[in-house]
Amino acid sequence: MTPDETRQATPPRRRGDRVFAGLSRGAGLVILAALAGVFVFLTIEGIPGLSQPASTYAPSADFLSYVGPLVFGTILAALLALVLAVPFAFGIALFISHYAPRRLATPVAYVVDLLAAVPSVVFGLWGARTLAPYLVSLHTWLAEHASWIPFFKGPASVTGRTIFTAGIVLAIMILPIITAISREIFAQTPRLNEEAALALGATRWEMIRLTVFPYARSGMVSAVMLGLGRALGETMAVAMVLSASPVVTLNLISNTNPATVASNIASSFSEATPAKLHVLIATGLVLFAFTFAVNFAARWVVGRSERRMAR
Repeated sequence: MTPDETRQATPPRRRGDRVFAGLSRGAGLVILAALAGVFVFLTIEGIPGLSQPASTYAPSADFLSYVGPLVFGTILAALLALVLAVPFAFGIALFISHYAPRRLATPVAYVVDLLAAVPSVVFGLWGARTLAPYLVSLHTWLAEHASWIPFFKGPASVTGRTIFTAGIVLAIMILPIITAISREIFAQTPRLNEEAALALGATRWEMIRLTVFPYARSGMVSAVMLGLGRALGETMAVAMVLSASPVVTLNLISNTNPATVASNIASSFSEATPAKLHVLIATGLVLFAFTFAVNFAARWVVGRSERRMAR
């Protein structure tokens, strides 16, 4: 086929298609430009924070010892939120997509989606004023009966404002994100595959385990990674709930709690000197790089799973 014949065989693109393609391409370029701008700002303003006088990092001696506990606290709070939220999110998504009748599934889905619209400060106020005092008795019980586990070594906090409480608040905040994405992925499972499994004698749970989960694996990973990204970067809710200090500890229920990068920036920004401000921006650069690496790894896992399913 000659080039002229190929051009004639290809139907001309409509003006609407060209406009939509241009808008989509422009939106993608704007997002990339904004991301690059944030990275450039953090790099320019944060590099001086790596080599400030030792007094700037007090009570630490240098930047690595300053940012290390903050990264640890960020990871600990995010992982705790995932452990609490992911099972409930997948369960709610399966209930909405495969178990509940439509007249019940629709309002439940609306309620879950509305949780994503609640501002972070509302979750923070609720966690600090209501949830934390309510969990004091649970902290005491864990310290008395499960102190042999390093996570509940105690002594129990008398205020309830611990990393455990912050993890619960974060779990509630990321629950609608993971649930909404998982629900849509579960609902897209080919109907013929589900009916074939049921026709061969599989129970409802066996059908879900053998047809829904394999089909939705990449989407489930994406949902969890999006929830993790939200938990890693959450600021106000954690800052309002957590009574934090720059320490490294696995004890989840004591008064001594590790701080997160975002909450430390929020609590220290208003009173920071110019040198301290560079240090805080440098910690923001570390959080930016860590979050980018997590999302990059998630995309790699999702792509690998999709390629495996395509074989």
